[in-house]
Amino acid sequence: MPDKALLQRLSDAVEAGFEEQVRFLADMVRHPSLRGREAPLQDHLARWFAARGYAVDRFSLADVALDQHEKASPMVEADPAASLQVVAARRCAEPSGRSLILQGHIDVVPEGPHEMWTHPPYAATIKEGWMYGRGAHDMKSGVSAMCFAMEAIRAAGYAPAADVYLQTVTEEESTGNGALATLLRGYRADACLIPEPTGGTITRAHTGTLWFRLRVRGVPVHVAVAQTGSNAIMSAYTLIQALYAHTAALNEAARSHPWYASVPDPIKFNPGIIRGGDWASSTPAWCEVDCRIGLLPGTDVAEARRGVEQAVAAAAKNDLFLSNNPPELLFHGFLADGYVLEPGSEAEAVLAEAHRAAFGAEMEPRITTAVNDTRFYGLYFGIPALCYGPRGEGAHAFDERTELAHLKTTTLAIAAFIADWCGLRPAA
Repeated sequence: MPDKALLQRLSDAVEAGFEEQVRFLADMVRHPSLRGREAPLQDHLARWFAARGYAVDRFSLADVALDQHEKASPMVEADPAASLQVVAARRCAEPSGRSLILQGHIDVVPEGPHEMWTHPPYAATIKEGWMYGRGAHDMKSGVSAMCFAMEAIRAAGYAPAADVYLQTVTEEESTGNGALATLLRGYRADACLIPEPTGGTITRAHTGTLWFRLRVRGVPVHVAVAQTGSNAIMSAYTLIQALYAHTAALNEAARSHPWYASVPDPIKFNPGIIRGGDWASSTPAWCEVDCRIGLLPGTDVAEARRGVEQAVAAAAKNDLFLSNNPPELLFHGFLADGYVLEPGSEAEAVLAEAHRAAFGAEMEPRITTAVNDTRFYGLYFGIPALCYGPRGEGAHAFDERTELAHLKTTTLAIAAFIADWCGLRPAA
């Protein structure tokens, strides 16, 4: 843990730079960095890093061999060449400490009807100590924290005594391929910190995720003789009900899981997008439903996929129309494993000390039923991966917001972690 004098210098630097940090965060929130539209924000960040002396590597997903890695997820409706990643490196000529990756995603989910927000979703409105906006909480606040933790170290007169890589990635909300691309690009370190909005807790475990699309066909007839045709929307509803039953069975089995036994119904199933039919007075000839289902750490993705396929096939077999017109299943996004950060790593111990120094309290663990990018580092590349960041509310919801006071203290905690993990030397 940094000594009190150093911690105070870092605290003073965070305080002095916080107004600029809030402006930086607001600039990010004002970029509607939806899937496929992240490039303007990535260009903005690349310029910001370059202006501060970082060596900047800006590349697309098409520039790495994603298709050669078994954990890449399919991008059926996104263009890899349009999905840009940014890595800003601050290398140490004679490293004496431990290297570090600080990584955050800048892609956001759709905001929904703007009239249902209290404040415009891309206005970065500040009210009573909170910043509102899509992505303010998930996770542009964390990106600001990692960037300005490094700025605080510089302002305090120091530089890390090891290589540090600040990475802003895409696809976290849909495949995770952005994080994987940085690893396939060759970036490695002794630890990775991802400042997702955990409210000052450390993510002990996260579930995995599968995305898939149900495609159902029907026989359209005039609604006056509906009994002579079929209704693809109602056929899809039959399959959705079967998948809810499948999920209930998975959650019953989860009661014996070593990490999720105490979490109520940790496997979440969601039919998230539905399209179908062509005319209100015709029985629909087609229906597509995009779905998401979770899987527990330790469950093989292929096994989870087979479970979905079997549940759909069994439901179709028991339906008069579907038994003769089998539905299609398209897996088109996340094929993501769950992950457990086993207790006891040195990186976690250093972060716990930094949190204690900044917040004056213990860093508590959390278990989540959502996915994050730590799996790539921890499961596939042997890099201790910590998920820890600021507090906010409303991820994927209306009126998403981040608490600015907590963000400031989190920035100090991350700066203290960098100082201890990487070591410091006087800035040139």
